[in-house]
Amino acid sequence: MNNPFLDPSFAIDWSELTPDKVVPDMELALERAERNLAAIRSLQPSEATFDNVVKAGREALDELNEAWGRVNHLDAVRNSDELRAAYNEMLPKVTAFYAKIPLDQKLWSILKAFSETEEAKALEGTDKRLFEETVEDFREEGADLPPEKRERLEALSTELAQVTQKFAENVLDATNSWDLVIEDEEKLAGLPEVAQANARQAAIQKLGENEGQSRWRFTLHIPSMMPLLQYLDDDDLRRQVWEASGQVGRESERDNTELIRKILRLRTEKAGLLGKKDFADVVLSRRMAKNGARADDFVSDLQGKTAEAFHRENEELEAYKATETGQAKELLEPWAVPYWIEKRKKALFDFDDEELRPYFPIDSVLGGMFELVTKVFGLRIKERSTLFEGAVATTVEANESEPAEVWHPEVKFYDVFDAENDRHMGSFYADWHPRESKRGGAWMNSLRTGEPNEEDGLPSPHLGLMCGNMTPSSKGKPALLTHYEVETVFHEFGHLMHHLCGEVKYKDLNGTNVAWDFVELPSQIMENWCWERESLDLFARHHETGNPIPEELFQKMLRARNYMAGNAMMRQLAFGKMDLELHRRMAIDDYEDLETAIEQALEGYVAQRKTKPPSGVHRFNHLFSSPVGYAAAYYSYKWAEVLDADAFTRFQKEGIMESSVGKAFRKEILSKGNSEPPEDLFRAFMGRDPDPQALLERSGLASS
Repeated sequence: MNNPFLDPSFAIDWSELTPDKVVPDMELALERAERNLAAIRSLQPSEATFDNVVKAGREALDELNEAWGRVNHLDAVRNSDELRAAYNEMLPKVTAFYAKIPLDQKLWSILKAFSETEEAKALEGTDKRLFEETVEDFREEGADLPPEKRERLEALSTELAQVTQKFAENVLDATNSWDLVIEDEEKLAGLPEVAQANARQAAIQKLGENEGQSRWRFTLHIPSMMPLLQYLDDDDLRRQVWEASGQVGRESERDNTELIRKILRLRTEKAGLLGKKDFADVVLSRRMAKNGARADDFVSDLQGKTAEAFHRENEELEAYKATETGQAKELLEPWAVPYWIEKRKKALFDFDDEELRPYFPIDSVLGGMFELVTKVFGLRIKERSTLFEGAVATTVEANESEPAEVWHPEVKFYDVFDAENDRHMGSFYADWHPRESKRGGAWMNSLRTGEPNEEDGLPSPHLGLMCGNMTPSSKGKPALLTHYEVETVFHEFGHLMHHLCGEVKYKDLNGTNVAWDFVELPSQIMENWCWERESLDLFARHHETGNPIPEELFQKMLRARNYMAGNAMMRQLAFGKMDLELHRRMAIDDYEDLETAIEQALEGYVAQRKTKPPSGVHRFNHLFSSPVGYAAAYYSYKWAEVLDADAFTRFQKEGIMESSVGKAFRKEILSKGNSEPPEDLFRAFMGRDPDPQALLERSGLASS
């Protein structure tokens, strides 16, 4: 095909999606989308109908949305100089095109003309929801503003897209530019065997078989960095890694300091043009929190309920270190905190997270998770063989389906079926391990959202993906995950189920296209099954013996679950508070020094340390790597955690593997997308409003 990014086939031929095709394909997609919109503009007000205005307006962008989604995805998982250049050439054009749509007065006038018709007034159910959401999209982006303000909003959107893309590139490049190579094995004392093996494998991959065999290489990717900070006895090496991590996005040509200031200024200007006090009020107006003040109150309330445990935990940790070292009690260095947390956990509970790692080979985790969702949610998942650049990458025996093309040989592909009627609900890719061409973190994304077929009214298959940066395999051993990484896998699969189980009439209302303080409910509720004996036995199997986690080890794990829970809670609250302070106050009042301003804003949220740790704002992709993202909305994780902790109590009451509850969750939450307000969906599943106490109780932070 001459335009592979525009290929409508369900199966994506990734080998054809080369950087040189980005610009011509995206320019053609823009041209076609413009023609689609021109047909709507040409309508007379008397001709306006739901089909030729509302539906046609959404469908006009389908090809462009999917094509640009593929480009964005490749930028995240297969970054290169050539792709980056093509992406950055098209970014302002695509952004400007999207920005113009809600500000287009002809489109807005024909939509308003339809709103006055009897057909519009008689709309019900999902049709009415789509119409109302469309109108709000236009209003929220400034459709009613005077021409000069609309013109400035268009320019702001383009500028924000370019500046936030540069922020993300700086984080990726800075992360990849640093490594630490150890030649003396004695310096690795305390480091777990798996971490050592992975470090040696990393050295071989970078330095070659001969030179790498006697060296250990560490990077700033989480699977490499975290075990070193948690377990390595050498304090100086931990300090080096910690300091390097803190410099990401803060040095030389990759310094994000001024980019942050510019992003905040642009977002604040946008808020002003839209008649809002600040950017938080812009992005939260249609989310569950409704405005920045309510989100701030939510964060502050949880902070108050966590503060006592938070301060007590840090006092106890400092006292423990003093006792163990025979020194006077003093503030800890930040690079020593993870190390002493692990030491104390071992002393208190005779438990080390590394003891669980042998029970979490990634293939077993995935297989058991798929078995779980079959039992609980009625989904059947079948792996398919894969091809990479025309050659076999993986072979799945007894699978007669055509192999799926993938973008990297490690990527897996799966089909998802309804277990009751064998309907193909969708498919997904899974890409789990770090590499330098791939951005950090873990995420789920959609590549295609299905809509009902005319023949049977059932949704056509959805297509999605989930990515992570988990511990890779090492020589002679499979990829053995930490329990936290297992939770991350379950989390991303929860997002994926939300996408794949969508049965809404219109793709714009399907799956994860919901309020962002609701979107984390399906993902975070999945993490609960990583703590239950019955579900763990499905996937937690020793990679050598196949045995489940011994009961004694399981009980230790449960006893240690809420160890340092106050610090874990406060860390997330601090991110949420920093986000809100940046967008509600600092962006308006300005600041002289970014780190000083954040330090003042986070008083009571951050533990005192001997060396003052940086805030991490310079590498905070959630806030600054896209025009909106989680900006002014990082609180959403805790907001949705309140929902998930409460919703899981129904599973605990009726049975954590009870299919009737799982199918109710699938019916009332997963399948409904944004077809109804999120508050109504939660009530439909639980029969009441959420109870915030459930989260505090699960975290062991509820007051007695």
